[in-house]
Amino acid sequence: MPAASRLPDRILALLQGKKAAPFDVPAFARRLRAPPAAISRTLTNLEKEGRVARIRHDHWIAAGFADLVTGTIQFHPKGFAFVTPAEGEGQDLRINAEDTATALHGDLVVARLQRPSFPGRSRRTEPERPRGRVIRILERRNDKIVGTLQKTARFFIVIPDDPRLQHNLYVPEPGSGGAPSAAPGDKVVARLTEWKNRHTNPEGIVIERLGRREDPGVDILSIVRKFDLPTEFPAQALAEASSFPVVELPEKPADREDLRPEFVITIDPDTARDFDDAISLREFPGGHAEIGIHIADVSHYVRPGSVLDEEARRRANSVYLVNGVIPMLPPRLSDDLCSLRPREQRLTYSAFVRIGPDGRIGTARFARSVIFSRHRLTYQEAQLRLHRPATDDLDRFLQKAWTFASALRKRRFAAGALDLDFPELRVLLDERGRPNRIEKESSDESHQLIEEFMLLANEAVARHLNREHRPSLYRIHEVPDESRLQEYRQLLLAHGIKAGDLTQRGEIQKILKLLPGRPDGYALKVALLRSLKRAMYSPKSLGHYGLAKSHYTHFTSPIRRYADLLVHRSLAHTRSAPKSQSEALNRLAQHLSRQERTAAEAEQESKKLKLLEYLEAQAGPKATQTFEAVVTEATNFGLLVELPDFLISGLIHVSALKDDFFSFDPVRRHLRGRRSGQTYKAGSRLRVAVLKIDLPKRQVDFRPA
Repeated sequence: MPAASRLPDRILALLQGKKAAPFDVPAFARRLRAPPAAISRTLTNLEKEGRVARIRHDHWIAAGFADLVTGTIQFHPKGFAFVTPAEGEGQDLRINAEDTATALHGDLVVARLQRPSFPGRSRRTEPERPRGRVIRILERRNDKIVGTLQKTARFFIVIPDDPRLQHNLYVPEPGSGGAPSAAPGDKVVARLTEWKNRHTNPEGIVIERLGRREDPGVDILSIVRKFDLPTEFPAQALAEASSFPVVELPEKPADREDLRPEFVITIDPDTARDFDDAISLREFPGGHAEIGIHIADVSHYVRPGSVLDEEARRRANSVYLVNGVIPMLPPRLSDDLCSLRPREQRLTYSAFVRIGPDGRIGTARFARSVIFSRHRLTYQEAQLRLHRPATDDLDRFLQKAWTFASALRKRRFAAGALDLDFPELRVLLDERGRPNRIEKESSDESHQLIEEFMLLANEAVARHLNREHRPSLYRIHEVPDESRLQEYRQLLLAHGIKAGDLTQRGEIQKILKLLPGRPDGYALKVALLRSLKRAMYSPKSLGHYGLAKSHYTHFTSPIRRYADLLVHRSLAHTRSAPKSQSEALNRLAQHLSRQERTAAEAEQESKKLKLLEYLEAQAGPKATQTFEAVVTEATNFGLLVELPDFLISGLIHVSALKDDFFSFDPVRRHLRGRRSGQTYKAGSRLRVAVLKIDLPKRQVDFRPA
């Protein structure tokens, strides 16, 4: 192995030895007999991975020996933030607003762990979440700021759309110095150029005019620019995708298992444009079966090092905005050659897993294959067939498949899996991009059937890759921090729910069973989700806490996730990767996890924006449209409420409770009317009307109807 490829290990060994001490670059070069430039590059990469830390006078030390944490900073709209360690290990650091320096949401930063002012035994019985202070910004992940251009008496400013950025940006007059022209009130994109101190406003330049706020499409375009989402494919990538021929295989393909005679179907949402998974079932004596999960063979088309591969890696995943999808792959692949369309030959990668009638999982095998899907069902069609007397082969297939899926599901929850599913909202738009209908979709048996078979394939692939010691990516969900669970336990007590030891998985399952049907159930379930760690990608198989699986990966969606494409490649090759490749895999895992978070934020923001736009049409002091609401928290300034039908939160300010004088009881956590005795507390139901919408801040105020 070349010396350069071992350099990270040699640096770490030097810093972690018994006589470890801080070294600067010349000292490393002398000790390791390596070029200073190579040392500097390696140290920079190791610092971004959170494995070393730079201290005074440009000396370096192992991160574990210093109170320094390298990670991604995530801001809350109230100004404070959290730093998630780059390695995905250890607790998040809470950063107070005044300690965030000039970091922006998503930046890679170094934070110093802050020790308690008075060391010794704490009076708190529960562990306290660690706190920190940002001391250095390693990498600006996105220096573009989307907002509204305004003019003060002396300056032009950009007011950011993102409420997490609480400073306006000073910019030169648009149209000067080569900058695009724009007028006050326009939506623009600005690039940050200088920000030395968080107590002064940052400076930048306008680089793009998006249009007036009220222009059709500008709202979603603003989100696209805010999250720096790619909207066009490179010409070379489009040309490469267009070069592939239609799928035509001989009667007996030499290198693929021929599943064209098998009864294979797909089940997807009615709005789906690409179908990347299909299922089949073979029955055996004794009530056993072999479940076939057939996934689009994207790796046949997207080869390592190709232009398509580089673009897919950069994008990392498809992004599903409320007005359409920004795909990871060009439409020629995502909507055509890789889409498992009915009654067409398609290349697939198949997982075949044996299971018993009780859901016990047996042996698994994997093969490249070719299928010919017999039917394309929507979830609604599949649900109808599951609940009617079987009249044809498709009904019988679905009902038999559900018996095995339900056995898998029962066994999974018996093993400790957590039911963290939430209903989905679909916002339907008119031809001008305005919301005209809201649909709420819950997970029924048709969804659960597909979910269980996909989980089955993902787990089987992960176990195989781990057993074979093949370099790959795993989907991990680590055990939650005890301090976060203690905070959640206190929240439950405030809502009248006594919880036991939440570090025991069974206790969380009990809580989840209590929540359905409670007025505050949705809010408490969301709070639980926020108390858990975020699932992410890792080269290490560390298990999935929420699913209660010791090995888990993503295999079933390579059309829309680059991680799945990598897993397909790992499954197809038996050679182990060198150490240097493992380090590259770790960096890639961090990139994919980061891009996934970005996509999720963009998707949620686009949906919330259109929900608020829908409610804005009903807003005003004299609005007559009313909605059912549930109080999630009573405070001294009003009621935080949730609309169950819209899955959106807002505030009823105490001043809007006009029929009485309400005072806050901090012990009972409720607002009580002095004259009427009317009380509002967590769980109270009432009907509300929309008072006003603040679209830039993404906030809604209600009043009692």
